[in-house]
Amino acid sequence: MKAFMQSLIGLGPWGVFVFAFIDSAGVPNPSGTDALLLLVTIARPQYALLCAVLAIVGSLLGSVFFYEIIRKGGEKFLDRYTAAGRGARFRTWFQRYGMASVFVAALLPVPFLPLKALAACACAMGVSRARFVLVMAAARIPRYAGFAYLGAQLGENSSAWLKAHTLHMTVFGVVLFILLYALLRWNDRTVAPSVR
Repeated sequence: MKAFMQSLIGLGPWGVFVFAFIDSAGVPNPSGTDALLLLVTIARPQYALLCAVLAIVGSLLGSVFFYEIIRKGGEKFLDRYTAAGRGARFRTWFQRYGMASVFVAALLPVPFLPLKALAACACAMGVSRARFVLVMAAARIPRYAGFAYLGAQLGENSSAWLKAHTLHMTVFGVVLFILLYALLRWNDRTVAPSVR
Protein backbone atom coordinates (compact mmCIF):
# COMPACT_ATOMS: atom_id res chain seq x y z
CA MET A 1 0.00 0.00 0.00
CA LYS A 2 2.91 2.34 0.78
CA ALA A 3 4.31 1.97 -2.75
CA PHE A 4 0.84 2.64 -4.18
CA MET A 5 0.55 5.82 -2.08
CA GLN A 6 3.99 6.96 -3.23
CA SER A 7 3.01 6.48 -6.87
CA LEU A 8 -0.17 8.49 -6.26
CA ILE A 9 1.82 11.29 -4.61
CA GLY A 10 4.00 11.28 -7.71
CA LEU A 11 0.90 11.79 -9.86
CA GLY A 12 0.07 14.92 -7.87
CA PRO A 13 -3.50 16.22 -8.17
CA TRP A 14 -4.52 13.36 -10.49
CA GLY A 15 -3.40 10.86 -7.88
CA VAL A 16 -5.74 12.60 -5.43
CA PHE A 17 -8.56 12.23 -7.95
CA VAL A 18 -7.90 8.49 -8.44
CA PHE A 19 -7.65 7.83 -4.71
CA ALA A 20 -10.77 9.85 -3.89
CA PHE A 21 -12.70 7.86 -6.49
CA ILE A 22 -11.44 4.49 -5.20
CA ASP A 23 -12.09 5.44 -1.58
CA SER A 24 -15.65 6.67 -2.23
CA ALA A 25 -16.42 3.71 -4.51
CA GLY A 26 -16.26 1.47 -1.46
CA VAL A 27 -12.63 0.36 -0.99
CA PRO A 28 -12.13 0.93 2.74
CA ASN A 29 -9.22 3.20 3.61
CA PRO A 30 -10.17 5.48 6.49
CA SER A 31 -8.78 8.99 5.99
CA GLY A 32 -6.65 7.82 3.04
CA THR A 33 -7.87 10.57 0.71
CA ASP A 34 -7.35 13.15 3.47
CA ALA A 35 -3.77 11.99 4.00
CA LEU A 36 -2.95 11.95 0.29
CA LEU A 37 -4.54 15.37 -0.23
CA LEU A 38 -2.42 16.75 2.62
CA LEU A 39 0.77 15.14 1.33
CA VAL A 40 0.29 16.46 -2.21
CA THR A 41 -0.64 19.99 -1.10
CA ILE A 42 2.30 20.07 1.32
CA ALA A 43 4.64 19.04 -1.50
CA ARG A 44 2.96 21.29 -4.11
CA PRO A 45 1.03 24.11 -2.40
CA GLN A 46 0.46 25.86 -5.73
CA TYR A 47 -1.87 22.99 -6.69
CA ALA A 48 -4.05 23.22 -3.55
CA LEU A 49 -7.17 24.45 -5.37
CA LEU A 50 -6.81 21.89 -8.19
CA CYS A 51 -6.26 19.11 -5.63
CA ALA A 52 -9.39 20.11 -3.72
CA VAL A 53 -11.51 20.22 -6.88
CA LEU A 54 -10.22 16.86 -8.12
CA ALA A 55 -10.72 15.26 -4.69
CA ILE A 56 -14.33 16.50 -4.63
CA VAL A 57 -15.06 15.36 -8.20
CA GLY A 58 -13.37 11.98 -7.66
CA SER A 59 -15.27 11.46 -4.42
CA LEU A 60 -18.63 12.31 -5.96
CA LEU A 61 -18.07 10.05 -8.97
CA GLY A 62 -17.00 7.26 -6.62
CA SER A 63 -20.11 7.90 -4.51
CA VAL A 64 -22.36 7.48 -7.57
CA PHE A 65 -20.61 4.20 -8.39
CA PHE A 66 -21.00 3.07 -4.74
CA TYR A 67 -24.68 4.05 -4.78
CA GLU A 68 -25.42 2.00 -7.90
CA ILE A 69 -23.64 -1.11 -6.60
CA ILE A 70 -25.25 -1.03 -3.15
CA ARG A 71 -28.69 -0.06 -4.47
CA LYS A 72 -28.81 -3.07 -6.78
CA GLY A 73 -27.36 -5.64 -4.39
CA GLY A 74 -28.14 -4.33 -0.93
CA GLU A 75 -31.82 -3.55 -1.33
CA LYS A 76 -32.81 -7.22 -1.70
CA PHE A 77 -30.69 -8.14 1.30
CA LEU A 78 -32.14 -5.38 3.51
CA ASP A 79 -35.71 -5.99 2.35
CA ARG A 80 -35.63 -9.24 4.32
CA TYR A 81 -34.80 -7.40 7.54
CA THR A 82 -36.75 -4.16 7.07
CA ALA A 83 -40.04 -5.39 5.64
CA ALA A 84 -41.98 -5.36 8.91
CA GLY A 85 -41.83 -4.53 12.60
CA ARG A 86 -38.82 -2.76 14.04
CA GLY A 87 -36.91 -3.14 10.80
CA ALA A 88 -39.60 -1.25 8.89
CA ARG A 89 -39.66 1.49 11.53
CA PHE A 90 -35.87 1.80 11.35
CA ARG A 91 -36.04 2.01 7.56
CA THR A 92 -38.61 4.83 7.74
CA TRP A 93 -36.54 6.63 10.36
CA PHE A 94 -33.33 6.26 8.36
CA GLN A 95 -34.90 7.50 5.15
CA ARG A 96 -35.97 10.65 6.97
CA TYR A 97 -33.16 11.32 9.46
CA GLY A 98 -30.29 8.99 8.60
CA MET A 99 -28.79 11.30 6.00
CA ALA A 100 -27.87 13.70 8.81
CA SER A 101 -25.52 11.04 10.18
CA VAL A 102 -24.13 10.36 6.68
CA PHE A 103 -23.47 14.10 6.29
CA VAL A 104 -21.62 14.38 9.61
CA ALA A 105 -19.51 11.26 8.94
CA ALA A 106 -18.62 12.47 5.42
CA LEU A 107 -17.81 15.99 6.64
CA LEU A 108 -15.54 15.32 9.59
CA PRO A 109 -12.15 13.58 9.40
CA VAL A 110 -12.74 11.48 12.51
CA PRO A 111 -11.60 7.91 11.70
CA PHE A 112 -14.09 6.03 13.90
CA LEU A 113 -17.19 7.48 12.21
CA PRO A 114 -18.67 4.58 10.17
CA LEU A 115 -19.26 6.44 6.89
CA LYS A 116 -19.28 3.37 4.62
CA ALA A 117 -21.83 1.53 6.77
CA LEU A 118 -24.11 4.57 7.01
CA ALA A 119 -23.78 5.31 3.29
CA ALA A 120 -24.54 1.67 2.44
CA CYS A 121 -27.70 1.81 4.60
CA ALA A 122 -28.78 5.02 2.86
CA CYS A 123 -28.28 3.54 -0.61
CA ALA A 124 -29.95 0.23 0.19
CA MET A 125 -32.89 1.78 2.02
CA GLY A 126 -34.12 3.79 -0.90
CA VAL A 127 -32.62 7.25 -0.43
CA SER A 128 -32.67 8.83 -3.88
CA ARG A 129 -29.44 9.11 -5.88
CA ALA A 130 -29.79 12.89 -6.14
CA ARG A 131 -30.27 13.31 -2.40
CA PHE A 132 -27.35 11.00 -1.63
CA VAL A 133 -25.00 12.84 -3.98
CA LEU A 134 -26.14 16.27 -2.72
CA VAL A 135 -25.45 15.28 0.88
CA MET A 136 -22.05 13.90 -0.08
CA ALA A 137 -21.23 17.09 -2.01
CA ALA A 138 -22.32 19.28 0.91
CA ALA A 139 -19.91 17.34 3.14
CA ARG A 140 -17.00 16.77 0.77
CA ILE A 141 -16.66 20.32 -0.55
CA PRO A 142 -15.77 21.93 2.81
CA ARG A 143 -13.81 18.87 3.96
CA TYR A 144 -11.49 18.63 0.98
CA ALA A 145 -11.22 22.40 0.54
CA GLY A 146 -10.21 22.59 4.21
CA PHE A 147 -7.58 19.86 3.84
CA ALA A 148 -6.11 21.48 0.74
CA TYR A 149 -5.96 24.86 2.51
CA LEU A 150 -4.43 23.28 5.60
CA GLY A 151 -1.73 21.47 3.63
CA ALA A 152 -0.85 24.56 1.60
CA GLN A 153 -0.80 26.90 4.62
CA LEU A 154 0.61 24.78 7.47
CA GLY A 155 2.73 22.37 5.47
CA GLU A 156 4.38 19.73 7.67
CA ASN A 157 2.51 21.03 10.73
CA SER A 158 -0.88 19.98 9.28
CA SER A 159 -0.91 16.53 10.89
CA ALA A 160 -0.03 17.93 14.31
CA TRP A 161 -2.83 20.50 13.98
CA LEU A 162 -5.35 17.77 13.10
CA LYS A 163 -4.27 15.58 16.03
CA ALA A 164 -4.53 18.51 18.42
CA HIS A 165 -8.10 19.23 17.24
CA THR A 166 -9.54 15.70 17.00
CA LEU A 167 -11.56 16.11 20.20
CA HIS A 168 -12.91 19.47 18.99
CA MET A 169 -14.02 17.93 15.70
CA THR A 170 -15.68 15.01 17.52
CA VAL A 171 -17.64 17.35 19.80
CA PHE A 172 -18.53 19.52 16.80
CA GLY A 173 -19.80 16.41 14.96
CA VAL A 174 -22.03 15.34 17.86
CA VAL A 175 -23.45 18.86 18.25
CA LEU A 176 -23.95 19.19 14.49
CA PHE A 177 -25.83 15.88 14.30
CA ILE A 178 -28.08 16.86 17.22
CA LEU A 179 -28.82 20.22 15.59
CA LEU A 180 -29.56 18.68 12.20
CA TYR A 181 -31.77 16.01 13.77
CA ALA A 182 -33.65 18.63 15.81
CA LEU A 183 -34.07 20.82 12.72
CA LEU A 184 -35.51 17.91 10.70
CA ARG A 185 -37.88 16.98 13.54
CA TRP A 186 -39.00 20.60 13.89
CA ASN A 187 -39.54 20.80 10.12
CA ASP A 188 -41.67 17.63 10.24
CA ARG A 189 -43.85 19.10 12.99
CA THR A 190 -44.36 22.42 11.22
CA VAL A 191 -45.03 20.91 7.80
CA ALA A 192 -47.41 18.17 9.06
CA PRO A 193 -50.14 20.53 10.39
CA SER A 194 -50.11 22.61 7.22
CA VAL A 195 -50.54 19.45 5.11
CA ARG A 196 -53.67 18.58 7.06
